[in-house]
Amino acid sequence: MAKRFMSFLPCISLTIAFLFIPSSSAFTFVCDPARFAQLQLKITSFAFCDSSLPYPVRAKDLVDQMTLAEKVQQLGNKAAGVQRLGLPPYEWWSEALHGVSNTGPGVRFDNVVPGATNFPTIILTVATFNESLWKNIAEVISTEARAMYNMERAGLTFWSPTINVVRDPRWGRITETPGEDPFVVGRYAVNFVRGLQDVEGHEIHKDLNARPLKVSACCKHYNAYDIDRWRGVDRFHFDARVTEQDMLETFTPPFEMCVREGDASSVMCSYNRVNGVPTCADPKLLNQTIRGEWDLHGYIVADCDSIEVFVNKHKFLNDTSEDGVARTLKAGLDLDCGVTYPNALINATNQGKERPNVCTPQNIELAAEAARQGIVLLKNDDHTLPLNPANVKTLAVVGPHGNATTPMRGNYAGIPCRYTTPLDGFSSYTKVNYSIGLRIWIEKLSYFPGFQTQLINDVTQAAQGPVILVIMSAGCVDITFAKNNPKIKSILWAGFPGEEGGRAIADTVFGRNNPGGRLPITWYKADYIDKIPMTSMPLRPVGNFPGRTYKFFNGPVVYPFGYGLSYTQFKYNLAPSNRSVGIKLNRLHHCRPINYMGGIQPPPCASVLLADLPCNETFEVEMGVQNVGNMDGSEVVLVYSKPPKGIPGTHMKQVIGFQRVFVTRGQNVNVKFVFNVCKSLGIVDYAANRLLTSGRHTILVGDAGVATPVDVNLFY
Repeated sequence: MAKRFMSFLPCISLTIAFLFIPSSSAFTFVCDPARFAQLQLKITSFAFCDSSLPYPVRAKDLVDQMTLAEKVQQLGNKAAGVQRLGLPPYEWWSEALHGVSNTGPGVRFDNVVPGATNFPTIILTVATFNESLWKNIAEVISTEARAMYNMERAGLTFWSPTINVVRDPRWGRITETPGEDPFVVGRYAVNFVRGLQDVEGHEIHKDLNARPLKVSACCKHYNAYDIDRWRGVDRFHFDARVTEQDMLETFTPPFEMCVREGDASSVMCSYNRVNGVPTCADPKLLNQTIRGEWDLHGYIVADCDSIEVFVNKHKFLNDTSEDGVARTLKAGLDLDCGVTYPNALINATNQGKERPNVCTPQNIELAAEAARQGIVLLKNDDHTLPLNPANVKTLAVVGPHGNATTPMRGNYAGIPCRYTTPLDGFSSYTKVNYSIGLRIWIEKLSYFPGFQTQLINDVTQAAQGPVILVIMSAGCVDITFAKNNPKIKSILWAGFPGEEGGRAIADTVFGRNNPGGRLPITWYKADYIDKIPMTSMPLRPVGNFPGRTYKFFNGPVVYPFGYGLSYTQFKYNLAPSNRSVGIKLNRLHHCRPINYMGGIQPPPCASVLLADLPCNETFEVEMGVQNVGNMDGSEVVLVYSKPPKGIPGTHMKQVIGFQRVFVTRGQNVNVKFVFNVCKSLGIVDYAANRLLTSGRHTILVGDAGVATPVDVNLFY
């Protein structure tokens, strides 16, 4: 198993610590006696191969024996190795966002391993709001990755997951992300990283720097990164101007959760600048925060060619390449995905093999189940869905994605085990007549581009039976025309559902699957993007610009965050409880004033810094979830907190917890949440202070209007 520990020198020792080998080698670890014999090296003469010594001692021994030229050649994604010391080359760059992918050079598919399980893209997987499913998917991915490593077809360092918060609906990479809520994004990061990395029995280890890893995960792209190209601005030149309040409240929390709770072994810094400084050269973001405050047990890697980007495109401080590598090295960057470190660092310094467990029937079924759980039912007039196969003699399927294969994979995808198209799925239930219609290119939020809207309307007018609209898209599309069309009875959003997406869609339409997915992003109206430039970073409304995400935008939307219907109905019964929290302060605590709006009288102690509190207090929210409909089904219980009235500039509400529960018809399931007061009720003020405020906070359960107060009293 891979091991890791804090490095003596940036990345160099980690190259040894992970004990990785190239996919072209026939050996499964560095200090393999047979390999050293093949190289005509005496393994007992190398202290770094003495397993009785601590890992830091072994790594230091190896690094001390390297020349400067040899050291720097280990600092790019394609580490050269040192043959005279028995250190093999290694390719660090592999990807596994939703299945093992050959996007990076560390993975290859061939006749030995022709493909790997392709799960739905992340945005659809997160729509399940099922944490155990998220972790299970990652466990399967890591099992397949480890098997491919054993078959010399992959490495062990996978630069996944992407955990950037979706700020703007125009971003073309929304499909890679877990949505717009920082808490949900963070919980996805924790579960996915744990699923990739954890070795059973070693989840908790006395020395986290030596904890065994199944494979290594990497949370990216740090930080405030969500523009690739927009009206002449691209990710290689963009300077994200971010308030400290937004940084602490929105952009940073998922990465902090990824490192602290997920124990991720790597973080990738992004191309952009944040407030003038390239992220990969900012010691505050890297050394001070990731390593210092969060205590990263692993390495920091640059997005590919990021050093070259900030030297030649950002032209940061007119740095030369040598200046750039020196600056990033001092800031805390360990590994360069590229060649700038290996090419410039010398000048800067002078100045067990088995058949793979891949594409198993169980893994393929999990891919189908993930897609089923993520599909969101947006409209279902007259209970049109589910269809009864016995009553459907012929089904007309119209549109290019009706027989989709590669589009279902999404991006950062490898070669799938197989495809089950929607046409395949529907054909397993009834006779299907298929027409391709016309190709879809989605570039805006306003309906569908080209003649797509006209096609949908023409089909609707010609149809003699009910029309069901299935949308495959990464993010939101303004489908108000379809939502308001009485002849379009039902609408399903299927994201990019992966290799088994067609089966999942058909199972949902015909009732084998009762949809329980919820939207992890807001679906804005088309005119939203006319009101705010993509380069405007604030989440809160500024001037004439509207707010962003459900936390700060209160205008009309097509569908809100968390929206999703079911074929059945659920009823919540909130258990009575005393949710009053008193926190006694001492003379070392200092109350901070809040200028309340609307003439609201502030409490005697309006707020206290979270950093000054032990933050041990909790409160409970317990409820019964009753299925009062006619079908078994899953309900996603979303719990929000709402701060006391009158506090200026804070969020309208925020997710503090969620659970997906399966309830058979007529039955009741008890759901209990235990919330930490500081984590669940804290706010970030305009000066980026994390505060706990006195007063009546409100807990909202779902969108059913179920609310309960939590009173917080700060007193001496």
